[in-house]
Amino acid sequence: MVFVSAGTIRELNSRFRGKDHETDVLSFSYGGIWLDGRPFLGEIVLAPEVAWRQARRWHGRPDREIRKLLIHGILHLMGYDHEADAGEMNRLQRKLMRSAALRRERLLAGVKDAK
Repeated sequence: MVFVSAGTIRELNSRFRGKDHETDVLSFSYGGIWLDGRPFLGEIVLAPEVAWRQARRWHGRPDREIRKLLIHGILHLMGYDHEADAGEMNRLQRKLMRSAALRRERLLAGVKDAK
């Protein structure tokens, strides 16, 4: 995972996708590469500045937005494509976000109970 500026992600989006505008996250698949006996899916490039603006716009938390974008990027690396899959990727992303939120709440509750 690489964090870049809004300007850099705009340049990458233009160069690799032909879209001359900022985006929040890009995924670059490295299909077929193995490291230490495990498949290396690729890179996720994320623009925190863009994510934070989105979080403010939608009245969300920046950490949640970053987590959502990371999940989004991983799903792309796994072959999902929200532009062509009739909502399958978005449904899975929402499910994973709910699961992550539940685990976080349980972890925080465990910390409170331990005090």
